[in-house]
Amino acid sequence: MVAFGKKLKERQIEEWQGYYINYKMMKKKVRQYAQHIEIGAQDRRHVLKDFSRMLDNQIEKVVLFLLEQQGLLASRIAKLGEQQEALQEQSDIYQISELREAYRTVGRDLLKLLYFVEINAIGLRKILKKFDKRFGYQFTNYYVKTRANHPYSQLQQVFKHVGIGAVVGALSRNLGELQDRQGSYISIYDQPPLPLQDSVIDSMKAAVDRLTHSTNFLNFLAQHALILQEELPAPIDEHAEDQSYHFMSLMLNLANTFLYMVNTYIIVPTADDYALSLGAAATVCGIVIGAMAVAQIFSSVYFSAWSNKSYFRPLVFSSIVLFVGNIMYALAYDLDSIAVLLAGRIFCGLGSARAVNRRYISDCVPLKIRMQASAGFVSASALGMACGPALAGILQYNFKIYKFTFNEETLPGWVMAVAWLVYLMWLWFSFKEPSHEVEANETPQESNSEPAEGDALEDGIKTPLLISSEIKELDEDGDDECRGSDEAPEESRQAATSLRSAYRLLTPSVKVQLLIYFMLKYAMEILLSESSVITTYYFSWSTSSVAIFLACLGLTVLPINVIVGNYICNMFEDRQILLASEIVVCIGILLSFHVFIPYSVPQYVISGLIMFVSAEVLEGVNLSLLSRVMSSRLSRGTYNGGLLSTEAGTIARVVADSTITLAGYLGDSKLLNVTLLPSLFICISSIIATLCTYNSLY
Repeated sequence: MVAFGKKLKERQIEEWQGYYINYKMMKKKVRQYAQHIEIGAQDRRHVLKDFSRMLDNQIEKVVLFLLEQQGLLASRIAKLGEQQEALQEQSDIYQISELREAYRTVGRDLLKLLYFVEINAIGLRKILKKFDKRFGYQFTNYYVKTRANHPYSQLQQVFKHVGIGAVVGALSRNLGELQDRQGSYISIYDQPPLPLQDSVIDSMKAAVDRLTHSTNFLNFLAQHALILQEELPAPIDEHAEDQSYHFMSLMLNLANTFLYMVNTYIIVPTADDYALSLGAAATVCGIVIGAMAVAQIFSSVYFSAWSNKSYFRPLVFSSIVLFVGNIMYALAYDLDSIAVLLAGRIFCGLGSARAVNRRYISDCVPLKIRMQASAGFVSASALGMACGPALAGILQYNFKIYKFTFNEETLPGWVMAVAWLVYLMWLWFSFKEPSHEVEANETPQESNSEPAEGDALEDGIKTPLLISSEIKELDEDGDDECRGSDEAPEESRQAATSLRSAYRLLTPSVKVQLLIYFMLKYAMEILLSESSVITTYYFSWSTSSVAIFLACLGLTVLPINVIVGNYICNMFEDRQILLASEIVVCIGILLSFHVFIPYSVPQYVISGLIMFVSAEVLEGVNLSLLSRVMSSRLSRGTYNGGLLSTEAGTIARVVADSTITLAGYLGDSKLLNVTLLPSLFICISSIIATLCTYNSLY
């Protein structure tokens, strides 16, 4: 295999060779740093300072040359603009044709400059990754945050490329005005939707999109959804992505996510009363709530496999099963059957299509808006979590129609059945099944994210220019180099074919992150699922009061994620936030214990809020770290990283709900402390595990 540094040198534009980043020199420096630290000749702090200074110098060299070339291009465009003004009152077709060709020449030179910026951005990405991997330090995060957010940042020129956008805009406008539209010179601003029929403009736009993709590693947002991509994704043809993207289909997937979360939590405030109405103990609510999670353990696997071949059919099946499940849940009251009640919740769990929703965003949403789609997935989940209990608080009615009872216990089932029926009709008429042509030529397990580069080329996906394929080759060589020589490239791209093989790919750091995810989901499920029983026993709260409390907890999700994403993550490393959040969760659990008599509302509400908010912070940071330390082989296929995290969280919910029901046999007076003890034990274990792997979290 040809090394990335050699490929980089071969692909350099000859007359600009002195202005590229010196990848070979920096790679040599990284090896020297490792040797010096090993023998004690340099400490880590000195290495970080020296490497930062070297990177600053290399980026400054690239940026100053970039600005110089942009100035030259702008000067040429200005002179051509003067010639264009002189032609406004003439209709010399020959001169107009020459002027258009001159603009195209500038466009081709701009493409060379874009190529220059892109391979420098790739080189910068590779060397930062190499440094992080060699030293087990989150240097990339530190370097980007300190440089990119500074008012005098030169790194901004590399990944924002504002000046280049202005040059592209000037060329597009002038070529648009010269374009022959039945003798009329119409500005692109007058008719923006009208595309310019010019290959140079198309090539420039494609190059800018690829450049945005190449520098996309600098953005660490939207990880909460854990929609994994390959470790170092290769730029792909944006046009091919756009063909599979359909806005309404994305909205339908987000609506499915929202409705499912509403369906999950709408019964929480009334589940204990429903169990009592059917002759069972109030604590059986744990089994009633958890039955949905039990079924979801299995449904996540078959929905993930099914989405290899289709997205529409799994969503239709999901809607039908959820409709039937909610009807059964509502009818259990009139049938006086706890078995029908549990069967209805199991049916609802079997309709969990969250794996399909994640998969659709990963496969079919263009890279340039995938971050927004991932954020939409998280927002829809959070909104559904808040709306579920709030809706239960509103449904305080009691009446009969024919032989069917409609009250606060059955109305959640009836309302959700109607909601899924309306959704099914919307889905049937509006969803557009994306093409699966690429996946058809691969094994079914290898279609979770964008096709590998070799597969894309074999399937005929062509880039606008030869230089784009050269950049792809550079990017791929760099990826293989970063993976090391222990694993062949073909083998390294092979997706896991079973849960067992996926588990073998988990490193100790990933296992710790999954343990943390299990812990936080367990603690949150204990808090939410037993809230109705606990507040009724200690405070005699009504269903409406419980619903308001749970809705307020759900409404904290989005504001907390905004604060963490915009502020806290800019001040501290992710691993620092991770450890601090675990400790605060532990404090929240300790404050929740019933040690002092009487147990007061302020103690319950404050401790619950501390536990829930810190768990939400922990979840966002945990999934962000998990997406970075997880193997790239788990970014695709049926048994992918998203499925593993979903299974870990679902199993945690099942265990938590089972704990509530089992603890109920000891009596309501002991329920709180008995269910909190496992939460405390798991939380302390996760803190210890985090401390043991702290240095490997980068």
